[in-house]
Amino acid sequence: MKFVRTLSALAPRLPLLPLLPLLPLTVALNGCINVGPNYTLPKQALVNAPLANGALEGADPMLTSTLNLPTVWWKLYDDPVLNGLVDQALKSNTDLRVATANLARSREALGIAQAQGGFSGNASVAIQRAQESAEQYLLFEKLPVANLGDMGINVSYEIDLFGKLRRGVEAAAADTEAVEAAGDLARITVVADVVRSYVEQCSAAEELRIAQQSLALQKERVDVSRRLRDAGRGNQTAVTSGQTQVETLTADIPRYTARRKIAQYRLAMLLAQAPSQLPPAVLACDRLPQIHQPIPIGDGAGLLRRRPDVHEAERQLAASTARIGVATGALYPSISIGASAGFTGILEDIPTSPTARWAFGPLISWTFPANGARQRVHEAEASSQVALAKFDGVVLTALRETETNLATYASDYARAESLRAALKSATQSADETHRLYRAGRESFISDLDATRTLTAAKSQLAAAEGQVAIDQVNLFLSLGGGWEVGGQSTPGETRPQLKATPVAAKPSAKSGASTAATAKAP
Repeated sequence: MKFVRTLSALAPRLPLLPLLPLLPLTVALNGCINVGPNYTLPKQALVNAPLANGALEGADPMLTSTLNLPTVWWKLYDDPVLNGLVDQALKSNTDLRVATANLARSREALGIAQAQGGFSGNASVAIQRAQESAEQYLLFEKLPVANLGDMGINVSYEIDLFGKLRRGVEAAAADTEAVEAAGDLARITVVADVVRSYVEQCSAAEELRIAQQSLALQKERVDVSRRLRDAGRGNQTAVTSGQTQVETLTADIPRYTARRKIAQYRLAMLLAQAPSQLPPAVLACDRLPQIHQPIPIGDGAGLLRRRPDVHEAERQLAASTARIGVATGALYPSISIGASAGFTGILEDIPTSPTARWAFGPLISWTFPANGARQRVHEAEASSQVALAKFDGVVLTALRETETNLATYASDYARAESLRAALKSATQSADETHRLYRAGRESFISDLDATRTLTAAKSQLAAAEGQVAIDQVNLFLSLGGGWEVGGQSTPGETRPQLKATPVAAKPSAKSGASTAATAKAP
């Protein structure tokens, strides 16, 4: 207890006042140089090319508009059941939980980087019974065995003269923003998967309903053909042919039932619950949700500002650029200003004046650039080029996916329109042919063919409308909307522009802002 009380009373007696005049110097030196390149978006990046800043190719002006994509795009369906499913998935989905944990881990890594450098210190107490060497003090008589003590504190301040630590913070901040963008990407993917699964469940149920209606209609046709046969106005061949059509339609029922079940299983997984726990309104849905307006898609530049994967790749490029500075800073010496004070001597004499000690001054440590130090700089430069190439690839992929989905949506919508016209014609033809058949003016084969045509038209139209609904979901996903909901950004906020400002002061742990600060889009 004597030593604990002595150590606690040590600080007020230490001569640290000589360090105070050095504080302005350390502050001035701490921001002198930032080795390595300051990050700005390269002019040669494809995001700056005309192809990434013009109108999107493949857009049909009858089906799309240049209005900005709404934040909660799934509400365009005006379906309360779907809205509830999305809200539940955003709260319970396991992929989003992983993304949240990854972001928390990345922010802690940023905090570690921000804590590097600056003031550090330690305190120590050592007690030992020992016999010192006499000759180390140029004495030739054996020294007596004694109880020795040493206690003191050390304080130092590392001067980030060449910006190595600041570049490390810059890299960590950009990494954190990239992880946040990856979480945004997971969020819009989950939303799109929920909407797609719901659409597939409703589409399969609608096709199943149509198939059951067609089957019931065909069974009526068979009953009529049996009655005509029994009345002497038909034959067994007509009955057999009709029954064959009944069996053919019956064979399609399990396929639609399986598709419906699979969509329900997928939807339940996204909501982290059992299929039996899905809301009854989901299981009862047998009509496709519809969007009754042109899909707002914005423009190419807006698309690239909005897509999280593009923002993630850009932040990874910024982090790679900052690591060039980290590797370059390792070529230069580390400089600290330190002070130490304490008591060392015979244990019984501590803490008397003869045992007091203190020291202060600069501490310089320089590892000469050998053992691959310069090659690490070149490696970081090459990694930055890799990140730029990946960024360009993500930009091209974003444009390709969106333009492909636009063209697919327009094509499938046109096919569905043609099938609607075909269904109308097939319905009229089947009704007229059946009336003529019952009046004896058409053969059963003609009636059967007309029924088959009607059944096929209904089935094809239901499948085409289901594909159009899936195309809409895929288009919304490629447009990159929905990341704002439940994430770190305010609903309606525009994704930051892909450009950087010069390196600013060391950010605080609370804000987690990148030193490669980005400007908000207007």
